[in-house]
Amino acid sequence: MLIVDDEGMLIFFNEAAEEIIQQKFTETGEIPFEEWSTKFDPRTIDAEPLPPERRPTGIALYERRAAHERLRIKSADGVDRDVAATAFPLFAHADEFVGIVAIFWRE
Repeated sequence: MLIVDDEGMLIFFNEAAEEIIQQKFTETGEIPFEEWSTKFDPRTIDAEPLPPERRPTGIALYERRAAHERLRIKSADGVDRDVAATAFPLFAHADEFVGIVAIFWRE
Protein backbone atom coordinates (compact mmCIF):
# COMPACT_ATOMS: atom_id res chain seq x y z
CA MET A 1 0.00 0.00 0.00
CA LEU A 2 1.14 3.55 -0.64
CA ILE A 3 -0.23 6.96 0.23
CA VAL A 4 0.18 10.15 -1.80
CA ASP A 5 -0.95 13.58 -0.60
CA ASP A 6 -3.10 16.05 -2.56
CA GLU A 7 -0.03 17.68 -4.13
CA GLY A 8 1.35 14.40 -5.45
CA MET A 9 3.96 13.78 -2.75
CA LEU A 10 4.54 10.14 -1.84
CA ILE A 11 4.25 10.22 1.94
CA PHE A 12 4.28 6.53 2.87
CA PHE A 13 4.46 2.95 1.65
CA ASN A 14 4.26 -0.12 3.85
CA GLU A 15 6.49 -3.18 4.31
CA ALA A 16 4.44 -5.29 1.89
CA ALA A 17 5.12 -2.68 -0.82
CA GLU A 18 8.80 -2.66 0.13
CA GLU A 19 8.93 -6.38 -0.57
CA ILE A 20 7.44 -5.98 -4.05
CA ILE A 21 9.52 -2.99 -5.12
CA GLN A 22 12.64 -4.06 -3.25
CA GLN A 23 13.14 -0.64 -1.66
CA LYS A 24 12.50 0.58 1.88
CA PHE A 25 10.51 3.70 2.69
CA THR A 26 13.17 4.68 5.24
CA GLU A 27 15.66 4.85 2.35
CA THR A 28 13.31 6.73 0.04
CA GLY A 29 11.49 9.10 2.34
CA GLU A 30 8.91 11.52 1.06
CA ILE A 31 9.46 12.40 -2.59
CA PRO A 32 7.32 13.60 -5.49
CA PHE A 33 5.25 10.61 -6.50
CA GLU A 34 5.94 11.02 -10.21
CA GLU A 35 9.68 10.88 -9.56
CA TRP A 36 9.30 7.77 -7.44
CA SER A 37 6.90 5.93 -9.74
CA THR A 38 8.93 6.46 -12.92
CA LYS A 39 11.89 4.69 -11.26
CA PHE A 40 9.94 1.45 -11.60
CA ASP A 41 9.24 1.78 -15.35
CA PRO A 42 5.50 0.98 -15.17
CA ARG A 43 4.26 -0.80 -18.30
CA THR A 44 1.27 -2.77 -19.46
CA ILE A 45 1.45 -6.55 -19.16
CA ASP A 46 2.31 -6.48 -22.88
CA ALA A 47 5.35 -4.30 -22.01
CA GLU A 48 3.98 -1.09 -23.55
CA PRO A 49 4.84 2.14 -21.69
CA LEU A 50 2.12 3.21 -19.29
CA PRO A 51 1.94 7.00 -19.01
CA PRO A 52 1.01 8.55 -15.64
CA GLU A 53 -2.50 9.47 -16.72
CA ARG A 54 -3.25 5.80 -17.55
CA ARG A 55 -1.90 4.31 -14.31
CA PRO A 56 -4.37 3.68 -11.48
CA THR A 57 -2.44 6.10 -9.28
CA GLY A 58 -2.53 8.82 -11.94
CA ILE A 59 -6.25 8.35 -12.53
CA ALA A 60 -6.96 8.56 -8.78
CA LEU A 61 -4.71 11.62 -8.38
CA TYR A 62 -5.63 13.60 -11.51
CA GLU A 63 -9.22 12.50 -12.17
CA ARG A 64 -10.14 11.80 -8.54
CA ARG A 65 -11.76 8.47 -9.29
CA ALA A 66 -10.93 4.86 -8.51
CA ALA A 67 -9.06 2.71 -11.02
CA HIS A 68 -7.61 -0.78 -11.33
CA GLU A 69 -5.01 -2.20 -13.73
CA ARG A 70 -2.63 -5.10 -14.13
CA LEU A 71 0.84 -3.81 -14.91
CA ARG A 72 4.49 -4.71 -15.01
CA ILE A 73 7.12 -2.86 -12.99
CA LYS A 74 10.87 -3.16 -12.68
CA SER A 75 11.72 -3.43 -8.99
CA ALA A 76 14.77 -1.75 -7.50
CA ASP A 77 16.64 -5.07 -7.85
CA GLY A 78 16.11 -4.97 -11.65
CA VAL A 79 13.54 -7.80 -11.73
CA ASP A 80 10.30 -7.34 -13.69
CA ARG A 81 7.25 -8.09 -11.58
CA ASP A 82 3.61 -8.31 -12.65
CA VAL A 83 1.30 -6.60 -10.20
CA ALA A 84 -2.34 -5.68 -9.92
CA ALA A 85 -2.99 -2.19 -8.60
CA THR A 86 -6.10 -0.47 -7.33
CA ALA A 87 -5.99 3.21 -6.44
CA PHE A 88 -8.67 5.53 -5.16
CA PRO A 89 -8.91 9.16 -4.07
CA LEU A 90 -9.18 10.14 -0.42
CA PHE A 91 -11.55 12.90 0.65
CA ALA A 92 -11.82 14.53 4.10
CA HIS A 93 -15.23 15.84 3.00
CA ALA A 94 -17.14 15.42 -0.25
CA ASP A 95 -15.36 18.42 -1.78
CA GLU A 96 -12.01 18.23 0.07
CA PHE A 97 -9.50 16.02 -1.77
CA VAL A 98 -6.59 15.04 0.50
CA GLY A 99 -4.69 12.45 -1.57
CA ILE A 100 -4.82 8.89 -2.81
CA VAL A 101 -4.20 5.40 -1.55
CA ALA A 102 -3.01 2.59 -3.79
CA ILE A 103 -3.02 -1.08 -2.99
CA PHE A 104 -0.98 -3.42 -5.13
CA TRP A 105 -0.01 -7.05 -5.05
CA ARG A 106 1.96 -9.55 -7.12
CA GLU A 107 0.04 -11.43 -9.74
